[in-house]
Amino acid sequence: MTEFKTVSLADQVFERLENDIITGVYPRGEIITELKLVEQLGVSRTPIREALRRLEQERLIRESGKGSVVLGITVEDLVDIMNIRERIEGLAAYYATQNLTPEGLEELTQISELQDFYFAKKDIEHLRQMDDRFHDTIYELSQRTIIRDTLLPLHRKTMRYRKISIEEPSRLQHSIEEHKAIFNAISSGDADLASQLITQHIIRAKKNMIARFDYHG
Repeated sequence: MTEFKTVSLADQVFERLENDIITGVYPRGEIITELKLVEQLGVSRTPIREALRRLEQERLIRESGKGSVVLGITVEDLVDIMNIRERIEGLAAYYATQNLTPEGLEELTQISELQDFYFAKKDIEHLRQMDDRFHDTIYELSQRTIIRDTLLPLHRKTMRYRKISIEEPSRLQHSIEEHKAIFNAISSGDADLASQLITQHIIRAKKNMIARFDYHG
């Protein structure tokens, strides 16, 4: 029982640290140590050590001998992530359309309606969350484990730059319109169109995120 609790806590610590690194709470080049994290998070060294090991495997940190150096997401990483998404996200949309269930359609419909609601309120944080749900739901609906497991962590790693990107009013409006078109293609059963539209969406998002990266680092 103790082992299960330790693993669960390590997962929580990993998710917290991963999120803080991706969103820039811990900037690139900062050194984090086990002792510092024990004090900040109020947990023992064991789950922190396990979380740091996993973060190193994810190439988000590097051991320096004096602590773990935060590597974060570089512009090269961002380009690679978006290039991969550009090439395989269309497959996710294609299979999601083919395998669409009534429950899946209901989920996408709710996301689409919430996007309109939060867009009217200009609620950027909730719109980012809806972007997460929209893409993650398509990955799940594809029912293709390899595609889902490849895209989920890549999408998560762009969190900071997706939020920065949609803070630009023109890109925000276009992104909502693109999501709506993808949703309509999926709901109407046009798998080829859904694949084409989501690929174009990723290409535009990549261009905008890379341009914004220059201003925010």
